[in-house]
Amino acid sequence: MPLQPPACASPQRVSLQQLGSYDPAAVSAAIERLLEPLGSMENFVKAGQKVLIKPNLLAGKPPEKAVTTHPEIVRAVIKLAQQAGGVVSVGDSPGIGSPESVARKSGILQVIEETGVRFAPFAESVKLRSRGGTFHELEVAREILEADVIINLPKLKTHQMVGMTCAVKSMFGAVVGLRKPRLHLQAGTDKAFFALMLLELCEQLAPSLSIVDAVVGMEGEGPGSGDPVQIGALLAGSHPQAVDTVAAELVGLTTRQVWTQQQALDSGRPYVKLSQLELVGTPLRELKISAFRPAKMTDVNFGLKGVLKKQLKHAVTARPVVDQAACRLCNDCVSHCPPEAMKIEKDSLLIDYERCIRCFCCQELCPHGALFTRQGLLLRLAGFLRGER
Repeated sequence: MPLQPPACASPQRVSLQQLGSYDPAAVSAAIERLLEPLGSMENFVKAGQKVLIKPNLLAGKPPEKAVTTHPEIVRAVIKLAQQAGGVVSVGDSPGIGSPESVARKSGILQVIEETGVRFAPFAESVKLRSRGGTFHELEVAREILEADVIINLPKLKTHQMVGMTCAVKSMFGAVVGLRKPRLHLQAGTDKAFFALMLLELCEQLAPSLSIVDAVVGMEGEGPGSGDPVQIGALLAGSHPQAVDTVAAELVGLTTRQVWTQQQALDSGRPYVKLSQLELVGTPLRELKISAFRPAKMTDVNFGLKGVLKKQLKHAVTARPVVDQAACRLCNDCVSHCPPEAMKIEKDSLLIDYERCIRCFCCQELCPHGALFTRQGLLLRLAGFLRGER
């Protein structure tokens, strides 16, 4: 079980700053202001410490697509960590493509080279034994375990499977390469189980600081095929769950719309409610945006079990659907499908929905936006009754 704060503990502090563009000078000044109420970078990084900066490097897309952490955010954080005396490296494990290729296409490798820090492509996995959680053993990148300080730099985006990817979900990047699909397969169609794994992994790795790039986020069918949306904010805090609570509130996502938030609430974890937090910096009310388009609901979550749930599978869950005109038959989704439910046959991409576990890895990783989400009848009805359009 996660550690619970004592009854007399002070609220967890989360800092917010308005930032309207990625102009380098504006980014640098905004991040300094963002970190001041948290004790500045020197509160997290001491001279000589090995600092791993972990951006979101999902796929090799240019910064304007809002798929990855913007390179100017990475640059500003690198410089502050260097000024604090840290020995800095930058790394992540992309969902698809080599780390170097993704870092180059996203603009982050250029920043790494210009600032003189080490690029740490996650390649070697080591076993991480659980401290009493549900998952007895996980495998993560050696570089992340060898760091003295982890600075997590997530991008605020919708996520087709878990609702939102931010500080907690970002740490799934510590799992190297094809080990990610294996964990999806282990969780199967149980999104609550997968969300619990994400929570436990994040708690085990315990990043010292999370700084969220929410200047331009992603709405709709994220995390790889959604639409960029201007939010105009930065968020930071030392507890990823607290940061995610504020991020969800910022864009108007409810606890029920974000599986990690709901699972954290159900399991008694702290900092799922704003009342447990101390917000500093730009007032949240000045930053909140309206009409943010969430990811489509992918599970009614009626609590159906056994034979009944299996019989109603197509009605109570969403499924990935191929846009054959947009599909380029690149085979990326086929090679990364956890249950091996996809194949290319007669110049068409086919999905076996009896094997499909609705993890939406295919949609997340498709480099051409050729997969979209189709909801079943009961799922569409549930969304309508909840006021979702």
